[in-house]
Amino acid sequence: MSIGLVQTESGVVLPVKAQPGARKNGFTGEHDGMLKVSVTQAPEKGKANKALAKVIAQELKLRNSQIELASGDTSSFKTFLITGVAIDELQHQLDAHLNP
Repeated sequence: MSIGLVQTESGVVLPVKAQPGARKNGFTGEHDGMLKVSVTQAPEKGKANKALAKVIAQELKLRNSQIELASGDTSSFKTFLITGVAIDELQHQLDAHLNP
């Protein structure tokens, strides 16, 4: 299993399968090459998107300013742009979370 990270000129694109309205925040695995992320926030007025970015930042020990929603504003399939970190470092951190 591996997450389909993509290196771009702007940073690394992280594909995410969002699960809003969950019981707890956190990474819950991998789904079709996407990182599954659960948040307790309901999907209304972008609140879940903000919560997703915050959870990703916390789990990967990044600053909130390093993560930006790139696409999927109203979809459960989203992409986040992550800046200031190398793709191999990000892959290593994701692997450590998903395969402890």
